[in-house]
Amino acid sequence: MSFLQPFLLWALPLIALPIIIHLIHQRRFQTVQWAAMAFLLAATKMSKGYARLRQWLILAARTLAIAGLIFAISRPLSSGWLGLAAGGRVDTTIILLDRSASMSQIGAGGRTKLQAGIKRLQDSLGKLESAHYVLIDSVGMKAIELASADQLSDLAEYGGATATAQIPEMLELADDYLRDHQPSRTEIWICSDHRFADWDPASGRWRALRDAISSRAQVVRFHSLAFSERSTGNHRLSGQQVRRVERDGRAELLLSFRVGSQGATGDSESIALQLELNGAVSEIDFEMTGASLDIVDYAIEIEADNQSGWGRLSLPRDVNEHDNHFYFTYQSEPLRETLIVADVQEEIRPLEFAASVAADRTTSVQATVCSVSELVAFDYQRFSLVIWQSDLPTAESAEQRWLEAFARRGGSVFFFPSDAPLSNATDNQFASIRWGQWSEQAGNVTTWGIEQDLLGNTLSGESLPVGEVRAERFRAIEGEFTTLANLSQGEPFLVKSVQSDGEVYFCSTTVDPLDSNLATRGVVLFAMIQRAMEKGARSLGRCRSTEASPVPLSVQWPVEAGSQEVEWGQVDGADGVLSTEYSSHAGIYRSADRLFAVNRSLSEDDPRLVSDQQLEELFEGLSFRTVQDEVGVESSLIQEIWRVFLMLMLVMLLAESALSLPRKQQTQSDLLSGDLFQSGASAR
Repeated sequence: MSFLQPFLLWALPLIALPIIIHLIHQRRFQTVQWAAMAFLLAATKMSKGYARLRQWLILAARTLAIAGLIFAISRPLSSGWLGLAAGGRVDTTIILLDRSASMSQIGAGGRTKLQAGIKRLQDSLGKLESAHYVLIDSVGMKAIELASADQLSDLAEYGGATATAQIPEMLELADDYLRDHQPSRTEIWICSDHRFADWDPASGRWRALRDAISSRAQVVRFHSLAFSERSTGNHRLSGQQVRRVERDGRAELLLSFRVGSQGATGDSESIALQLELNGAVSEIDFEMTGASLDIVDYAIEIEADNQSGWGRLSLPRDVNEHDNHFYFTYQSEPLRETLIVADVQEEIRPLEFAASVAADRTTSVQATVCSVSELVAFDYQRFSLVIWQSDLPTAESAEQRWLEAFARRGGSVFFFPSDAPLSNATDNQFASIRWGQWSEQAGNVTTWGIEQDLLGNTLSGESLPVGEVRAERFRAIEGEFTTLANLSQGEPFLVKSVQSDGEVYFCSTTVDPLDSNLATRGVVLFAMIQRAMEKGARSLGRCRSTEASPVPLSVQWPVEAGSQEVEWGQVDGADGVLSTEYSSHAGIYRSADRLFAVNRSLSEDDPRLVSDQQLEELFEGLSFRTVQDEVGVESSLIQEIWRVFLMLMLVMLLAESALSLPRKQQTQSDLLSGDLFQSGASAR
């Protein structure tokens, strides 16, 4: 049991007062032998046992009454698992708020998971009376000090968003606050639904985070308020691709998208999609059988002179409004140029071929090969993809700055290892990733992501033959990244940087036949290059699309040198979105003649949850507890039960009063009956 006022428990020795008073009361009288009383003492021996028991019960009732009073004023809590106040008042309470799309799922009572979590934290943490409250939400990504826990409900901007929560990065911000402010005793609360994509248990940040917090002198405890209940009957819409093509003198938009359903029964159902195109609204009907419906290149005819614009596909309203929309922009298909940087150009012929062939006849592609020294002579605004097979550029070099500007613009960068000797790890790296040692251990690709990114399934749902890829030798990849595929040895085959604004990939082997079969089994290599080109091409022209993230739109798409900055404004999307949070909410945004489409990440549709075992591993060596909660349950996390102890005190006082009443006096008839009984017994 825990208490809000534990220091009052020091008064518990006062329960000995009735015993002390009883002992003192006994010493007030002296025993005097009196012959005339001997007869009366002998007569009362039969009732002595009952009298002694009654005295002990009275003493116990008085003691328990005092104990009940002390426990009541110490404000006990019913949440014994919590143990929050056992060590005294909390100095700082840090709240990490997951505002991702999945937290907008509506549950019982019409509340979302996010609303229920905020209400539960507000009610419960207010009772703990922490000295300081700090909020870090997954959109703002900065520590904000609150006057009290009640202020959570006063801040209207803390509603659901579309961006995936980055729990490891949020915990790093909490650790930075601990380092800068040095609080004595800290509780960190994480309000989340434990989605796999939000927690990213494979991230390399967890180990560094555990080491940093374990080394601190402060007492830090972690508590996770988990709303992991799954919804049934929820439909979600995700966009795959939008292209503007011209055929036979006509212009068309080709839309590729997927409709998924949770709890599908397998029966056929009609799906009515609303299409809004440059403000004009129409409706499209589809039949869906099973758990998903995949539509590839659905053609919508547009005016031939309509070179660019925006649109939105929407599902009917259901329990989660944040996964019902797909926003898109379109424009005349730009030329997809790839720049291949290599010192030994004969080794990259398969890469040049994969980048020189278009995946379909409506796309124009081109590949250019150059050396490292020639890189800065090219305009990075031209290219959609840069393939790099050479030693990594050194920090502050012209090549490093060129690549950083290219990635910041939204271009894709694909690194392949070279035979250059291992350099200083702090100098030769890009996007916090560097090369390690070469390994001669051969192995196949055994695990890879099939939902999205470079190795995901095709639009028709077919998987790439990634399991056939074999590396005869590979180079270790070190740094901060998300692993997209692993070799049979457990080493990364393909990774993606988590520290870059653009799409930055590292492959651990080369296309040389002595290193891998990527060139001979060219399907996987061709798919990776084409998809990387497509991602980079989204940042070309005046229309772009991006996944929702806390990075502001002005940072993702800065104006060219010499141009005047124009504020971004909302064209379409949810109502009431703050301008500072545009990049975290799905919608269409405009700045002068530039259009930006923002959508949720496809990883948000991953229904997997972080398991209890994974949580134990992530917080290994730290004090961590999880409490499972549900939307619609109104009970507080922390219940004060002082009324129970007050009732106990009253019951004990009543019992003491009843036991202290004098015994009923015997009447003369009772005495005569007793004498007759005694005489009869003697006669027998």
